[in-house]
Amino acid sequence: MADSPRTDPDIRDGAAVTTGALARRIGVSPTTLRSWDRRYGLGPAVRPDGRHRRWSSQDVAMVEHMCRLTATGIPPAEAARLAMASMRAATQGPGTAVTVSGPSRENQPGGGLPLGAARQECRGLARAAVRLDASKVQRQLNAWVSEYGLVVTWEEIMVPTLRAVGRKWESAGDRYVEVEHLLSWHVSTTLRSVPLLTPRPAVVVDSPPVVLACLPAEQHTLSLEALHAALGQRGVPTLMLGGTVPAEALLASVHRAGPMAVVLWSQSSSTADVPLAQRIARMEWGVKGARRHAMVLPAGPGWSGQAVPGLARCHGLRDAVALLHAACGGSAGIPPF
Repeated sequence: MADSPRTDPDIRDGAAVTTGALARRIGVSPTTLRSWDRRYGLGPAVRPDGRHRRWSSQDVAMVEHMCRLTATGIPPAEAARLAMASMRAATQGPGTAVTVSGPSRENQPGGGLPLGAARQECRGLARAAVRLDASKVQRQLNAWVSEYGLVVTWEEIMVPTLRAVGRKWESAGDRYVEVEHLLSWHVSTTLRSVPLLTPRPAVVVDSPPVVLACLPAEQHTLSLEALHAALGQRGVPTLMLGGTVPAEALLASVHRAGPMAVVLWSQSSSTADVPLAQRIARMEWGVKGARRHAMVLPAGPGWSGQAVPGLARCHGLRDAVALLHAACGGSAGIPPF
């Protein structure tokens, strides 16, 4: 489901369209459209024998109407019933009015969270989190990683929903802290389950590890967990140190591991430590004449506006994984995300 239909070259005014073309238009998978047909009877009115189903302009309008209703928080089954009733009323002439009652706060788009123009999956995830429906949150996250892949799920579903919960928590005092904790826990659980949800890499990169660490005063680890999982998908070896790593412990770990790269995560400017990053960048190891050092990658919004000369920068998970995969000598033939 989507907030507004997307233009698709396969859809022309008045022309019957395939399930795939309609799915692209409204932003769902063809499997979802077929499941709506099975569950709610929301399918094409005409079904040619022995041919792929085709959706008429009226069928398309009915599905788009359902999407608009679900975007207001109406459950899919009720939205499908109302959409079909509305189509019948339009084709049969004036009749019984179809009314839609407003959603409760818990059933508002995204459970009342400030999601803006986010994907429809964000709204479903937010509603489940606001209801403290832990099993549904976990099922959704696992299913999306399996269907869309880790990077898309992280960047387009997990992060927007986490940010919306954070903004709501800031504006509503402690009333949403339980929602933020629940969602963060299940996002973390999903990230650690990625090896079970997606295929193992066909090629493991033969390279020293990438060290992943939060700076000494930084506790937020979810982004590092996402990077750890995504690098694992690409066969890149990692050494995860987690949150609030003391400076001396970080320096000792780098010296002992001899990593190919070191990622230093900072969520806020108060935790970004430029001198520590530069100190790690100057470290060397190995035999005389073949000394080497690690690529240091400052990551996270805390580094915004910080001048760190000579160090690489990245923008988002996809960019970081591509940069680190290449730095570790990964094959260019590995499929993209």
